[in-house]
Amino acid sequence: MIRVLIVDDHAMVRLGLERLLESFDDIEVVGAASRGDEAIRLAGVLSPQVVLMDMAMPEMDGIEATRRLVAQNPEVLVIILSTHNDPKQVAGALDAGAHGYLLKDVEPEVLRASIRSVLDGGAPLSPTVAAHLLRGGRHHDAVAAELTGRELDVLRLIVAGNQNKQIGLKLGISEKTVKAHCSRLFQRIGVSDRTQAAVWAERNLPAASDQA
Repeated sequence: MIRVLIVDDHAMVRLGLERLLESFDDIEVVGAASRGDEAIRLAGVLSPQVVLMDMAMPEMDGIEATRRLVAQNPEVLVIILSTHNDPKQVAGALDAGAHGYLLKDVEPEVLRASIRSVLDGGAPLSPTVAAHLLRGGRHHDAVAAELTGRELDVLRLIVAGNQNKQIGLKLGISEKTVKAHCSRLFQRIGVSDRTQAAVWAERNLPAASDQA
């Protein structure tokens, strides 16, 4: 069972999401919060694996709530669930530590798949969000220059065809840590899976496969 915490300042949205998620046999809603500070507190108490975070909330918006929640609970994976797809907001949420960004008109099965995906190192983005993000994003050279050494190591090993377990063994880190690196890496370069990441690396890091 995947433990999920819902965060939204509208009671009807919280109730609707709770009923939807509890209709799936692999998801358990462990709690719901109406404010950012409440979400941070509940995350520390309830230990959710995934948090569905609203963007527009009073007092503390989803970006700041995500930043504080992830800082205190780095193992928790946050997916923004919002009506807004402005590139600056999306980039702000991802930079704050969110692992995905979906619009609230997402189909139920897509939401379910996204929750499962983020646990496997995925970075789910609604198609229109990804399109807006790419149009408003930075040049690939700038993105590549900002990747950390560890992210580059992971990316090169992905290009070489290594799976998470193999990457962990080669880098001396846990498979769970590899998944976290992959998720953040995918967000940074604007892709949603390993194949796209490998293609991006081949285009923007010519020596990626040679150095793996």
